[in-house]
Amino acid sequence: MPLFREQLDEAAAVLAAFAPQAAAVDALAGLVAGALLAGRTLFTCGNGGSAADATHLAEELVGRYRANRRPLPAVCLNADVGAITCIANDFGYDVVFSRQLEALGRPGDVLVAFSTSGGSPNILAALRAARARGVTAVALLGKGGGAARALADHAIVVPSDNSARIQEVHGLILHAICEEVEARVAAEG
Repeated sequence: MPLFREQLDEAAAVLAAFAPQAAAVDALAGLVAGALLAGRTLFTCGNGGSAADATHLAEELVGRYRANRRPLPAVCLNADVGAITCIANDFGYDVVFSRQLEALGRPGDVLVAFSTSGGSPNILAALRAARARGVTAVALLGKGGGAARALADHAIVVPSDNSARIQEVHGLILHAICEEVEARVAAEG
């Protein structure tokens, strides 16, 4: 079978297995939208491809997804290379996200951490810091969720061990969040 056909078949199987979590994704999107409309800040973070997903979500909210609307407060913790290199140099890479969250996070804010494994030490530290600061900790995960699953207030785990398929579903989730946010902003006038 041609390679791309195999990828399509695998993606379809992962989506079918993930479909029962649709209500959890809707609830997550509502949680993020509610926090943003209440004037709270959304923080995102991830490593590697998950860093790209974290950046994608934050930039869609500050900029726009589909509709022209007011900018919304979203900060990607893996986007500031100066902060990351300073913190990593002085304190270690494991705290590059948590240190920023300790400085910026306030009760009622939301952290969305992307991790295909759920085991990255800097993601685990960020989830712990979120809880300590009263920031709602959300983890978008795969591969069973790892240690991050238990540290998150809300965990959504893609039922796959393939990082590519996990990140594809994470992309759908971040777009669902954007859709919900923009629908609510439009509804508020």
